[in-house]
Amino acid sequence: MPAVCAFTLSAWAESATNQPPTEWIDPATGHRVIQLSREPGSQSLYFNLNPFTPDGRKMVITTPTGISAINLQTLEIDQVVTGRVHVLMVGHRTGQVYYLRNRILYATDPNTKATREVVALPPGEVAVTVNSDETLLAGTITGRSAAVTNEEKVGFGLNRLMSGQPRGKARNIEARFDQHLPMELFFLDIQTGEVKKYDRCHDWLNHLQFSPTDPHLLLFCHEGPWHKVDRIWTIRTDGTHLTLIHKRTMAMEIAGHEFWSADGQTIWYDLQTPRGEDFWVAGYNVTTGARTWYHLQRNEWSVHFNVSPDGKLFSGDGGDENMVAHAPDGRWLYLFHPELLPDQSGPEIDSKHLIRPGVFHSEKLVNMAKHDYALEPNARFSPDGKWIIFRSDMNGASQVYAVELKCADGKPGY
Repeated sequence: MPAVCAFTLSAWAESATNQPPTEWIDPATGHRVIQLSREPGSQSLYFNLNPFTPDGRKMVITTPTGISAINLQTLEIDQVVTGRVHVLMVGHRTGQVYYLRNRILYATDPNTKATREVVALPPGEVAVTVNSDETLLAGTITGRSAAVTNEEKVGFGLNRLMSGQPRGKARNIEARFDQHLPMELFFLDIQTGEVKKYDRCHDWLNHLQFSPTDPHLLLFCHEGPWHKVDRIWTIRTDGTHLTLIHKRTMAMEIAGHEFWSADGQTIWYDLQTPRGEDFWVAGYNVTTGARTWYHLQRNEWSVHFNVSPDGKLFSGDGGDENMVAHAPDGRWLYLFHPELLPDQSGPEIDSKHLIRPGVFHSEKLVNMAKHDYALEPNARFSPDGKWIIFRSDMNGASQVYAVELKCADGKPGY
């Protein structure tokens, strides 16, 4: 994507001295933070859902009144959809916003506001993601049972749970996991309406994400308490090559919150060996099978990690002391500089099939001490890789913010 995120600040003079600031330099880190949204209750999308138009000029957010788009050049905000809806993502090819309203999937152009109905979904079917060329829709089907009404609520929204994280989320996940409802994946051809179904099971299928570059490769998970599931899987859209991406090798090892690199080559995920004790961001190359693990410290563990468009930097949005890492000082937004450790195995060791280890060198970007982690920050890089965008309630109601990164020479990004 072109570098078009030159945020301008002229329109952001404070209207009253008693209002929270809309721009500041974080005194603990020296990084500039700006508020992108204006309507209290605004939120950025979940960390692995594409919010950007293909040209990188606009970013979609949700607001209490619908869906809006922020122009990342001018900071102008334009309402795209009015009313309560459930956003799937922004299409990688057309830039249309895909969303559900009353079990009907719609697509709206954020520039022209032209809207089309994509498909009406029958009860039990949950639409989750659209592939990279916007020809296929993927989702889940839950078998009819006495529990299906509740499943539709939970399935329609693990993303709703993600949009703000209730303190009872762990209990909700455990209860849903224990239901063992029949489920399967479906792929719907958007042009013809043809539906294909695969992987019927009694596991909770969730977290569906098409590759951003391969229209026929889907990443998904077996949802539930992470220490009880083999979570991360891929499948081709013809039902072939069902593949477990990470297989645990110790008791209480957990892996999850998986996401794609921008080039579609690597699946990254949070890995703990074991849970709550030793922390990694692990990567699996879907072409070569090569594995890379970057180590990080307890305070650096984050609810969600992300990777820059060029794959050279990572972000983490921190966590509070009640979360899995029980970090004494984890309430920070982080920038991570990855370093691979030198391989000194020598020619007698065939190391090409071994995990390549590395470490993260962290830089603190934003002090999140006033943020309530019941609302996940869901940090992500801007299309040009020079800002990290996140949501926070640090100043009251949730808003969308951006923190400026610095170039390699130490000068500000703009």
